[in-house]
Amino acid sequence: MIAAIVQARMTSTRLPGKVLKEVMGRPLLSYQIERLKKIGEINKIIIATTINKEDNLIIKLCEKEKVPYYRGSEDDVLDRYYEAAKKFGVDHILRITADCPLIDPEICSHVIKVYFGSEVDYVHTGPTFAEGIDCEIMSFRALEKAWQEARLKSEREHVTRYFYNHPELFTEVALTNKTDDNKYRFTVDNYEDFLVVKAILEALYSKSSKLFSANEIKEFLDIHPDVLSLNAHVKRNEGLMKSLKED
Repeated sequence: MIAAIVQARMTSTRLPGKVLKEVMGRPLLSYQIERLKKIGEINKIIIATTINKEDNLIIKLCEKEKVPYYRGSEDDVLDRYYEAAKKFGVDHILRITADCPLIDPEICSHVIKVYFGSEVDYVHTGPTFAEGIDCEIMSFRALEKAWQEARLKSEREHVTRYFYNHPELFTEVALTNKTDDNKYRFTVDNYEDFLVVKAILEALYSKSSKLFSANEIKEFLDIHPDVLSLNAHVKRNEGLMKSLKED
């Protein structure tokens, strides 16, 4: 079985409650679930949240959206993924983070197709993709090996960090985008990010039409440099850099 497992929690340090912040009366996580449902290759969407009482609100949304969930460790996200995958019998895990509400289903489908076509342990989008459509897929076997052997705090907090630290143990494909879209950022890590995503949704979202793509988001941001510049100062992978320093 192929499942998208989404890590989501309310206790973000930079923007608490961000995954349930509302745009047009609807939580960001709900928009993401809608987009994930358009990925034809996956059999299930699972929300991997924590045992914290603050995350009861995420559980309420899961129940409303009829999406299964798993509750585990807040800090050991690797364990949370492993236990979620094991609980639901997942063979191949498409890892998504809840701070990417505008995930592109077509890009996710492409990542999955490359993974099965290449017969590797792990496929992920590289830095030439816009930040906000990041996704990666791995085998349960690879996830289990990382879960068994990862010791560094950063390797437990960032699910695939052990893969990067031990390339001799895993086969992988890092995808390169057709264009270098590194300047675009539509993930939600702080309030400026939220303002960008809010502007995109208010301009492009319509229930009656197909879901807009990453290319349409880029076109909107190119036409509206005032929106693009709102979070241009934010460094990519700031959370990971912080974790690596703490190691």
